[in-house]
Amino acid sequence: MHNRDWLDRSRAAVWHPCTQMKQHEADVLPLVPVARGEGAWLYDYEGRRYLDAISSWWVNLFGHANPRINAAIKDQLERLEHVILAGFTHAPVVELSERLATLTRNALGHCFYASDGSSAVEIALKMSFHYWRNNGRAEKNRFVSVAGSYHGETLGTLSVGDVALYKDAYAPLLRQATAVPSPDARAAKPGETATDVAARAAAALETYLAEFHESLAAFIVEPLVQGAGGMAMHDPHYLRLARALCDRYGVHLICDEIMVGFGRTGTLFAYEQAGIRPDFLCLSKGLTGGYLPLSVVMTTDEVYATFYDDLVTRGFLHSHSYTGNPLACRAALATLAIFAEDDVLARNRRFAKRFCVLLAPLAKHPLVRHLRTCGMIWALDVDTQDPGFRLRFYREALSREVLLRPLGTTVYFMPPYILDEEEAALLAERTLAALDAACA
Repeated sequence: MHNRDWLDRSRAAVWHPCTQMKQHEADVLPLVPVARGEGAWLYDYEGRRYLDAISSWWVNLFGHANPRINAAIKDQLERLEHVILAGFTHAPVVELSERLATLTRNALGHCFYASDGSSAVEIALKMSFHYWRNNGRAEKNRFVSVAGSYHGETLGTLSVGDVALYKDAYAPLLRQATAVPSPDARAAKPGETATDVAARAAAALETYLAEFHESLAAFIVEPLVQGAGGMAMHDPHYLRLARALCDRYGVHLICDEIMVGFGRTGTLFAYEQAGIRPDFLCLSKGLTGGYLPLSVVMTTDEVYATFYDDLVTRGFLHSHSYTGNPLACRAALATLAIFAEDDVLARNRRFAKRFCVLLAPLAKHPLVRHLRTCGMIWALDVDTQDPGFRLRFYREALSREVLLRPLGTTVYFMPPYILDEEEAALLAERTLAALDAACA
């Protein structure tokens, strides 16, 4: 079949996510039918290719159709595809839980699984509240987050998020949380460093915690990079200060590493760069290398022990049908094996240094502001008030074999960890060309 056949059928039957469908119908927003993937590339039904520079919504770490992850899933498929995790267990979920705990140096020794990032954040919010309830502090039932933060699309996660585009329409349904100032380094005043901005934002957090900690269950943060809010990057000093403040005022710290976990910021987990540990760690996206839906909330022995009781009602009675799916767990174990066997973090550091050099011409573009990087994430802001910029840039990049989806006027790169020199150069050069065309 040709592209047009699949486009017509998809528009007639599929409601695509995060999309105004009328834009697809009018071809304002091109709908790309993907026939197959290989490495960093996606191919349509007529042979055109697209460099997946956003890792298919930040999930694909080691390329499409990765042979090692493929092999693990095929092997597991011959053994066990799925089993209820309530009252049953299986080797992949046990081994994955042990492995993840080891990667946190056993600071977070218990894993609770779901299928996606929003579900993981919902679980962490519920666990935090229930912890305080089990300890006779049911009044601690509110949350505080960071301005511009994004934590998911379910009602609970929208409540603690702060991106109006996703949140405002559902405001009557939400339990409102408070957002404190962001430590976004772009907010630096003349003479200030990113560390100064972090300290200033932490001071605002302290003011809020000092007044309201008696009713607060947790503070939730995206460590180092706030994703959907515009790739706002902050100094690790903010996390150190936040951890100390949460300890002082008796408030949990939830690290939402759905996007930034598994090497995106340069370390396996972003919180490591601050030398701290959270009370709850939310992981998904790259956990399975972009293969299968899986998320996990990791927490401490102390939290776990608060639910461990003869009373059923003190337990965490939350569930998902596909919790701990064996196929997804095997994909995750294969992904973690690649990290260990290939010294991925060291390879990423070398790549990041080289890609920064390749982006130098883009940094000199007269409309580019705040080119910034954190590990394997790069972002820049385009100085334009044109509301059509985002879609026009997207189309121009696609026409040059590059998949990039700007967040408003913020263009970002979050490629798979397998790009070679030629692909990296192509990405940098064609992004510059697409920007010139979009701004012409």
